[in-house]
Order: sequence, then structure tokens, then C-alpha cells
Amino acid sequence: MGCELAMACDIRVAADTAQFGLPETNQAIIPGAGGAQRLARLVGIGRAIELILTGRLVTGAEAAAMELVSQVVASDELVSDAREVALKILAQGLFAVRLAKLAIRTGMDADQRTGLVVQQLAQSLVYTSEDKREGVDAFSAKRPAAFDGK
Repeated sequence: MGCELAMACDIRVAADTAQFGLPETNQAIIPGAGGAQRLARLVGIGRAIELILTGRLVTGAEAAAMELVSQVVASDELVSDAREVALKILAQGLFAVRLAKLAIRTGMDADQRTGLVVQQLAQSLVYTSEDKREGVDAFSAKRPAAFDGK
């Protein structure tokens, strides 16, 4: 269940001691929380089939090599590194972050033309935001932006 939960996340930071897999077939069942669909989209159909049918677990390093996780860090640095990633995201214009995620996710579930339309619509919305004005002003003034999510 841990791997399936991780795959539902947008960014995955793993400890170097972590193991990932969907070993349900070892018990004559299949992944039940969307794992088969997410794994195939993250690592490719062939690799997903191999991992699910064999029930094999992979190390953090293997997971990173197959792009199942974004990065692998020492286990004693996991919480601080994950927090650092979260803080970087929180420092961005959150309206733009939300719309960027929407455009990416929608585009992955649609044809490219539809994805581009959604991205253009999202960009149009962002360009009318207060955060966009603050971001441009901060950049011009060479100071950190103070976004308020509007």
C-alpha cells in the first residue's frame, strides 16, 4: 500500500533504504488502489508488467533510475529534504502552481492538442492574477516575491 500511496503523490523523495513494489501477486491478488495504472504511467508498461507479475521489490536507487521517485536521499535526511522541496513549492505563486499541475495532469490524460488548449487557458488565468503582478514586480526590483495566492 505504501508504494501505491507514494505513486498518488506528485513528487516522491525516497530514503536510500526504501523499497518499492506491488507484490500483491505473491498473495494471488492484484494491486487494488490504482497502483497498476499509476505504475505503468510512471515507469512504462513493460517495466510495470514485470514488477507486478513477479512481485519484485526495487531499491530506492532502482526506483530513481526508472523514475518512480524524483530523488533518493540518505534516510537521516529524508524529512529535511522533503520539507525543503515543500517549502520551495510554497514559496511560488500557489495559483500558478495549482494551474500548472492542472495543465500537466489534464494534458497527460488527453491528446496533445487538448493539453495545449488547457495550458493556454490556465496561462490566461494566471496572467490576470495578483501573484503574477507581484512576481513580475519582484523580479524587476530584484527582491523576493511575496505571493498571497490570488
